[in-house]
Amino acid sequence: MKPGVIKPSPPPLSDFLCFAVYSANLAYGKAYKTILDKLGITYTQYLVIVALWEEDNQTVSGLGEKLFLESNTLTPILKRLEAMGYLTRRRSTDDERQVVVSLTEAARTLREQGVEMDLVAATGLSPEEFAILQRGLVKLRGNLRAHVQENAPQE
Repeated sequence: MKPGVIKPSPPPLSDFLCFAVYSANLAYGKAYKTILDKLGITYTQYLVIVALWEEDNQTVSGLGEKLFLESNTLTPILKRLEAMGYLTRRRSTDDERQVVVSLTEAARTLREQGVEMDLVAATGLSPEEFAILQRGLVKLRGNLRAHVQENAPQE
């Protein structure tokens, strides 16, 4: 560095996008926890149920891809939800190596409780702001995943 040139100081933590995403995720988790504790399920269990509301009768591998979860993380969640009576797991008749996950009526009735709508309102965002933020975060996630794949060591 040249003499007399002042080195800029690093930005404060509050200016880091990664921290904003991380801390927003923590806040979202806490907001969900209050609601989901009443239902006796965790946030990750809730996401599994939501993914199955969207498309029931999915394979474990397909569900894992949709949720960005590895099988060794997803399987215990599925076992717990099955024990709670929210889903069933069965071998595929087309390919016995595949396990198909399906919702029970108990899990379908959770949708009627409007959990997601409560938290959309809790964000304080207008519907337009909410949609813009959601699309931006999805784009961010996709860009970061692509970056990781492009820069992964070649095997």
